[in-house]
Amino acid sequence: MTQAGKSQSRRALQVGKATPTWDGAWIRLALALACLSLAFAERARAEELALRDHTIGYTELRTNLPGGRHANVRTMRAAVIQGDGSQRRLIAESLADNPDAWTQFAGWSPDGRQAIISRGWQHPDNAQWEEQHQRFRMSPGNWQLDSSLVDLTTGAMVNVTAVDRVSHYNSASFSPDGKRLLMTSLIDGVSKPFVMDLDGRDKRDVSGEGDGFTYGYSASPDGERISYHSNYQIYVADADGSNRQQIPTGHPFNFSPSWSADGQWLLFVSGTHGRSNPHIVRRDGTGLRQLADLNGYQGWVLFLDVPDFHQGSSDVPVWSADGKSVFYTAKVGDNVELFQAPLEGEPKQLTKSEPDTRHYHVTPSPDGRWLLYGSQRGGVRQLFARDLSNGRETQLTNVEAGHAAMWPHWRP
Repeated sequence: MTQAGKSQSRRALQVGKATPTWDGAWIRLALALACLSLAFAERARAEELALRDHTIGYTELRTNLPGGRHANVRTMRAAVIQGDGSQRRLIAESLADNPDAWTQFAGWSPDGRQAIISRGWQHPDNAQWEEQHQRFRMSPGNWQLDSSLVDLTTGAMVNVTAVDRVSHYNSASFSPDGKRLLMTSLIDGVSKPFVMDLDGRDKRDVSGEGDGFTYGYSASPDGERISYHSNYQIYVADADGSNRQQIPTGHPFNFSPSWSADGQWLLFVSGTHGRSNPHIVRRDGTGLRQLADLNGYQGWVLFLDVPDFHQGSSDVPVWSADGKSVFYTAKVGDNVELFQAPLEGEPKQLTKSEPDTRHYHVTPSPDGRWLLYGSQRGGVRQLFARDLSNGRETQLTNVEAGHAAMWPHWRP
């Protein structure tokens, strides 16, 4: 063989040896990518299963029916759904026993066995009057609001606000320890806080010496103190209403105080109506400071597509499960985005959404892993869950245009 022939043969052998090496590299890369894809799929599946273990209560309603606020509000129905969006069902449907009555999911017992379902009713003539005058008229015979406890296992239901009734208009919640019920009632046009036994008996006014309109009533985790706002000023008191103390802020509008997990801090919004920001203060009234800036967000979400004289539903900041930070919504351009503000440090924006997106009613899961919230996208209001460890988002509801999913509550 000539020298040229030998060289050509050597090159052919070298090419022959190189080809399987490159094939092997591509095979290894393909296997690695397949394994990575499988790992992502397994992780997503694990997240889905973890979410499925959670039960969420919320409210569905129509949003675009003509006739004003009442025409849409009376379509509200309480519902529950699993955390992956499965097993949706309406509950306490028998409470919507009148064309002008509705139900709303209002909360859970601390042990998760009972749901709190509000049943509302309004006379249609009164609804027309409210539309004409652009304000509420919640007088007896025109309005009724009650709270029932519904056992999701047995279906047993009791209207605790109707037992030894004190008012035609009442909303109830559980104390953190589950040993009492808290109630806010409208008495002669003035809202008052009450405490009662779990069967609805022994209702006691705990407003102390106050005579203002009281709202945002909650109890500290240890059950020793209560907080509320009266005439838009923050107050704390002993559980029986005694030793009432105002928390001075220097602002005319203070709204919706809530307790941190350790009971040492109160969170509320403070400023002027339509222009307020999250503030915190110690339970003894010291250490008041602004925690974040809502960038002009008014703090309410419009839940109807028709004009609403009440300007929608309050959208307030909430504590994280461990009480070390606060979640809230704020304006970013024309959007309303989700934020998290640690008690020490700078706030962090959690979402960067497509234009015309508005988040609302943010609620952390009891284990602190997930964030539940509503989001209006393309004009439709759906519920979503967000994994705080990686930012992955799962859509939970799939209501149609002209409908909304609102007011979500994690089951403990």
